[in-house]
Amino acid sequence: MRRIYDDELKTMHAQFTKMGLMVNENILLAVKAFINHDKEAADRVKKNDHAINEIEIAIEEMCFKLIALQQPVSSDLRSIVTVMKASSDLERMGDHAVSIARSVIRVKERHNKRIPMVEGKIADQADIVKQMVENALDAYVRIDVDAAYKIAETDTHVDHLYVEINKLTMKEMAMDPEVVPGGTDYIAVSGYLERIGDYVTNICERIVYLKTGELSELN
Repeated sequence: MRRIYDDELKTMHAQFTKMGLMVNENILLAVKAFINHDKEAADRVKKNDHAINEIEIAIEEMCFKLIALQQPVSSDLRSIVTVMKASSDLERMGDHAVSIARSVIRVKERHNKRIPMVEGKIADQADIVKQMVENALDAYVRIDVDAAYKIAETDTHVDHLYVEINKLTMKEMAMDPEVVPGGTDYIAVSGYLERIGDYVTNICERIVYLKTGELSELN
């Protein structure tokens, strides 16, 4: 009986990791779509999000089933609660990827004037976020608290780029009214990436909780 229970826990963790990889891929696709003004890629992001939502629901149902039928001990219960909360964070990250995709569609329809320097900064911000997500998933698998703390510290760079992108975009908008429509989308997309970084930090907090049983504020 315990072996079956352990297998169910492993399946739960595997599904969470799968969801994390799907979310990370969709974030990257959304950013590339935005920078390249690729509406087809943006549409794929929106379609992919349906699969992400479905796996999040499946994980939640799996967790409830484990709690209801197996009456887990404290360490296992902590693991289940961690996955439930962290998968919710992933789902919200996926929602922000969709918001970026919607920005692509607006940009495509308006034929906005572009600011290459800002797009480069957004690409840099996205690269950091991508690495944060990958590292957080790896830290989760290994339950690596030290790595979780380091990943959370990286979010500072994402925040700094958000401020930098805002300042640079506002400056360009003040000098050239034609970039204003596109500039608002630059600021919005950078804001979505900044919030994704915050959700990765939340997952790092879940990793600390999973290992220690203590709730830590890493922001």
